[in-house]
Amino acid sequence: MPRVNDTPHNVAQTLRETARRFPAQRGVVAPVGRDRQGRVQYRQLSFAELDHESDCLAAGLIDLGVSPGDRLVLAVKPGIEFIALTYAVFRARGTLVLIDPGMGPRRVFGCLDQVDPAGFLGLPLVQALRVLNGRRFAQSRYNVTVGSPQWWPRWLSGTTYHQVRARGEQVLANAGERWIWPDTHPTDPAAIIFTSGSTGPPKGVVYEHGMFRAQVDLLREFYGLEPGGADVPGFPLFGLFNAALGVTTVIPDMDASRPARVDPRRILEAIERNNATQGFGSPAIWNRVGAYCSERQITLPTLQRVFSAGAPVPERVLRQMSATLTQPGASMHTPYGATEALPVASISAREVLEETVSATRQGAGTCVGRLFPQMELRILAISDDPLPRWSDVRELPPGEIGEIVVRGPVVTREYFALPQATTLAKIADGDTFWHRMGDVGYLDPQGRLWFCGRKSQRVETAAGPLFTDQVEPVFNTHPQIFRSALVGVGPRPRQRPVLVVELAEGARWTAALREELLALGASVATTRQVQSLLPHPGPLPVDVRHNTKINREALAVWANPRVAAVVD
Repeated sequence: MPRVNDTPHNVAQTLRETARRFPAQRGVVAPVGRDRQGRVQYRQLSFAELDHESDCLAAGLIDLGVSPGDRLVLAVKPGIEFIALTYAVFRARGTLVLIDPGMGPRRVFGCLDQVDPAGFLGLPLVQALRVLNGRRFAQSRYNVTVGSPQWWPRWLSGTTYHQVRARGEQVLANAGERWIWPDTHPTDPAAIIFTSGSTGPPKGVVYEHGMFRAQVDLLREFYGLEPGGADVPGFPLFGLFNAALGVTTVIPDMDASRPARVDPRRILEAIERNNATQGFGSPAIWNRVGAYCSERQITLPTLQRVFSAGAPVPERVLRQMSATLTQPGASMHTPYGATEALPVASISAREVLEETVSATRQGAGTCVGRLFPQMELRILAISDDPLPRWSDVRELPPGEIGEIVVRGPVVTREYFALPQATTLAKIADGDTFWHRMGDVGYLDPQGRLWFCGRKSQRVETAAGPLFTDQVEPVFNTHPQIFRSALVGVGPRPRQRPVLVVELAEGARWTAALREELLALGASVATTRQVQSLLPHPGPLPVDVRHNTKINREALAVWANPRVAAVVD
């Protein structure tokens, strides 16, 4: 009896389909150390081997007692085990839980308390923390240790990855054609992925199997992705799409939780050693790689596509990375979306540099491009209140800045166990709903979306609102400014706009630089109100996931005592 064909809606079926079409092609390549010459050493599995590995793990989990819907926390490093376990949990119809460890212990434990996991698939340190917090995780019954060292106590390791795999392989061998995988429907939960918490408490976004499959279809059709080639993902979750697309995943030798500190030589090593045809990373990764290549006049002739998401990509990064691409038709793309709705829109670096960047320098915001097929988008009057029904909204015409809302097959329905947050983020419209992105922007006459900033980070002044992405790019054109952040000091709607600046390497804060920035701001209508400038003593605080989104809320607290109080 066919095993996964009985559940065609399960996203793990995409791996099965790829394995049948390209059994011998490399599925995943991961670093396992370095030789005496310092060259990275790799371990790899073909798509057929990866599919079998996932089968065995899934059957082993089911034999342990995992049932459909059981929430399993995955806490391992990016690599073969990460990908194999992900598809195994999907195949067993468990619900995968992904939490960014970089958000800190307090927030991580808060997320775990929300989901009340049935088990942990994690590193030895994760299992040790689970045991030390035994009462907190009393319901965690299915715990699998990945990579237990020889000196690790056996009683603490419990069931290991290899034991689960061997157990599942035996179960499948004994059952033969009588084995049947749990049935899956498009609306069954596949994963709970927590937001980074860059603009508020982290929230668990519930992904369904049908949503994951819709993401694969949209990415394939929009970018013309075809089987073959190799991808170097700087964000491990995006490597999961490759198995569905027939693309080899090459895990780079890097700390995925600190992309802003990545050694560019290691990204280039992964690209060059594996003839990578595409790469995905946050702007922080490509900033370092692009600068390194620019300084040394390095080109990347195998790359056809470079993707960057997580925050607006600075102009210099677009120019530097575009210069590395020498293949005819090769380009950098910046998809727009969020954990709750991805992808929504996209634009190429070529279109940005040739058509929209001059407007961005003049305070127009950042153009994030045209919508993906099947996605709908509207601009609404800005509101911080719940909007339960579509009849409660006021839609704005093209050109006016407002709140961005989207609808489509990749838009998630809810936050896990957070009904109030779900109500605030969703707008019912008949049998469907719209998701409030939490961003503000507008549509231009060509139907392109322009991003102006986060709704919660707008500055409400007596003269009207100011939006971060209409202000900061103007000042960021100055060669001595690496980046800047607009914050509001005082109560709305009479806040004082303050620009906090991070200086470029080697630059110094002087009275002359301050006057140059004030003159630059006075030359653009959207920045004339900004009269208070503060140099920051170090790098601006950023999100833990992409190391790019600026924590303006924290900067507003920092700036408050450093500027004169607002007088009503």
